[in-house]
Amino acid sequence: MDTAPDTHMPLCNGVDIEDASISQLQQWLQDGRFTATDLTECYLERTRRLNGVLKLARSKWPPSLTRLVNAKIKYARRAVIEPNPDALDIARALDEERMLIGAEVPEDARVIELLRQSGGVLLGHGNMGEWAAMRATYYAAAYSSRGGQCRNPYNLAEHPGDTSCGPAVAVASNMCAFSLGTETDSSVILPADRNGVVGIKPTVTLTSRDGVIPESHNLDTVGTFGRTVEDAAMVFNAIRERPGDPISEVASEHALKGARFGMPWKRIWEKAALDSSAETQYRSLQALISRIRAAGAEVINAEIPSAEDMVPLDGGWDWDYPSKIGHPEQSEFTVVKVDFYNDIKKYLAGLTTNPNNIRCLEDIIQYNIEHTAKEGGVPGTHPAWPTGQDSFESSLAAKGIEDETYHSALSFIHRKTREEGIDAALGCHDKPLDGLLVPVQADGGVAVQIAAQAGYPMITIPVDVGDDGVPFGLAMIQTAFEDDRLIKYGAAIEAVVGGRPRPLFRNIHADNWMYIGPPPKGTVGSAT
Repeated sequence: MDTAPDTHMPLCNGVDIEDASISQLQQWLQDGRFTATDLTECYLERTRRLNGVLKLARSKWPPSLTRLVNAKIKYARRAVIEPNPDALDIARALDEERMLIGAEVPEDARVIELLRQSGGVLLGHGNMGEWAAMRATYYAAAYSSRGGQCRNPYNLAEHPGDTSCGPAVAVASNMCAFSLGTETDSSVILPADRNGVVGIKPTVTLTSRDGVIPESHNLDTVGTFGRTVEDAAMVFNAIRERPGDPISEVASEHALKGARFGMPWKRIWEKAALDSSAETQYRSLQALISRIRAAGAEVINAEIPSAEDMVPLDGGWDWDYPSKIGHPEQSEFTVVKVDFYNDIKKYLAGLTTNPNNIRCLEDIIQYNIEHTAKEGGVPGTHPAWPTGQDSFESSLAAKGIEDETYHSALSFIHRKTREEGIDAALGCHDKPLDGLLVPVQADGGVAVQIAAQAGYPMITIPVDVGDDGVPFGLAMIQTAFEDDRLIKYGAAIEAVVGGRPRPLFRNIHADNWMYIGPPPKGTVGSAT
């Protein structure tokens, strides 16, 4: 008979490290409570217990960890698709040096290079929703042909937020102390929100995209996940390209005294209030805002003037909604599909090894067709991708041509989300506000989309768990390069909340598909 995996966090040389902050871990390392090797082995053992199928390119593991190879745990999170075979060697070197000085690996992304220089031990590569909405209009959330179905550790029958899901699940499940994620539109903030962790999505260009698989150079950014604001901010400060405020200045709830926040009602809180399925989230978030006021902050109405132009009243996140009503010159996807065609070609051209000779989007599409049983390149041949790769095909049709429609769309989304959007809301009163408070899931993701199109920073703070067993949080948006202000007030709000709930691994026997997007006629499955 099948048995569920052990969900207990293993002790690290006798120390309980579950939910320990990065600062606590560093202190224990300095105090000699355990070594970097002990800590790495602890996280790897946690991954073995919870994650599922993992395969190693080469084995350097001790005998107790070799069961990772071809392990088949049925009820798995599948957050990690490949552990780093050198992790223990790196940890042993850190035990001797306690710092990686000048570590520069040519094939590393810039943010990984910076983490190595800061002494980070990289445990592995997270599972990702494969290309997400860039690949198809209707698809299984958080699924990849390489890693399988990534699941939410709070409720395994619900999806964990799609694109950067594995890194968020790994942090939520205590497989690691922090992780990185990439976002074009919602791919850091949504997984953080649905997995009960802090997510920081920086201002576009504040973290390097060098070495990162691209989607759109106009929107892409690298963000961080942590169990606390301090943890996520500490890692963010390690990878950012401009110096930021020291972590010691992360605020307590006392920093809320005199702070001023805005709540944009039209199309954002309005939708949350009208959606009966989001009733619990709406009530809980409103109660939190009352507590923020009680801590000394002023929270006032601050409308985003362009919200009614950008967001349909009865709809949620949809990056190609304008095209559907005859206005591709106003569509985010008009920009992204052109950028992707060009940016992925440039990225593939820089690979030092390319065994399948994949050089452009045409090659990706053809590969998926030729291996459709696994890759779902043809509609109806794989349950994860009922519509095949129709978004890829839209990008292919655009051919990377930056025509008048492309430039009009880019100008439109920037203007409507920046000067006629977030900036207008922040400056709508006698002095600029300290942030805009918004839901992430209860409004259907539209506030996240507005921040993404603007390229502006956003942070989400875990608040509670909804009726569906999935966490939700309160998010804050600021203007460009005000990331440190978000961190300061995010930490203050976190102190008011009083801590994140731990995952309970509900529905551990779940083995379902979890779809996102509008299902085509005749398709079996439900949209999320």
